[in-house]
Amino acid sequence: MSADPLFDITDKCILVTGASSGLGAHFAELAALRGARVVLAARREERLASLASIIESAGGQVFSVRMDVCDESSIAQALECVEREFSPVDVLVNNAGVSVTRPFLETDNADWRYQLETNVIGLADVARQVARRMIAAERGGAILNIGSILGVRAGNMAAAYAASKAAVIHLNRGMAIELARHAIRVNALLPGFIASDLSDLKDNPAALERLRAVIPQRRTGDVQDLDGAFLLLVSEASRYMTGSTITVDGGHSSNSL
Repeated sequence: MSADPLFDITDKCILVTGASSGLGAHFAELAALRGARVVLAARREERLASLASIIESAGGQVFSVRMDVCDESSIAQALECVEREFSPVDVLVNNAGVSVTRPFLETDNADWRYQLETNVIGLADVARQVARRMIAAERGGAILNIGSILGVRAGNMAAAYAASKAAVIHLNRGMAIELARHAIRVNALLPGFIASDLSDLKDNPAALERLRAVIPQRRTGDVQDLDGAFLLLVSEASRYMTGSTITVDGGHSSNSL
């Protein structure tokens, strides 16, 4: 339960895509800890069941649903199930994403489609379908798009991924302009390098040291470093924010070239 009413998300229904692992799982646990009613959405149902058990054992309110963000019908069916069996969605955390680390000259059209279909089209489709339901119910709400600092700075071996995340940032602004009239806020969180089960260099100490050397705070991030910005953007504390991007990266994207 939140101690500060400004950041209170008690009983808010927060749907997290890509909740089966990584940042999505962390955001889901954090929201549940703060009293939100959390919907776990992803393709890997066995992982969702495991996370749901952890959240429930800690006293959290949780509902799991299979959702493939690249399949319009899967999104629609999942949202119908959530509304029928759990709650209308108050906040969407658009977290599902994929990446392919490969040199530009070796990145083929399949790599491009894989990343664009999930990171851009899938993100937009989930947001569109959730927003339509919010509007129909005259509820308003919030959408938080999870981007990356690679959307604002180039990264080696990640041209296609970086392009997809740059698209998310601009899409975030466009969505915010159009949805503001419906009392739906749309903002983006841009993490830097955050150690998780999907991005961890502990087995490559040389690469980790090179990375730390270019981050002004001289360390990589932990998932908990995102908590403050996350709670700001999913709560009423950000009630006059829309179309904004918040970067959490230890100064990495601001470093000199």
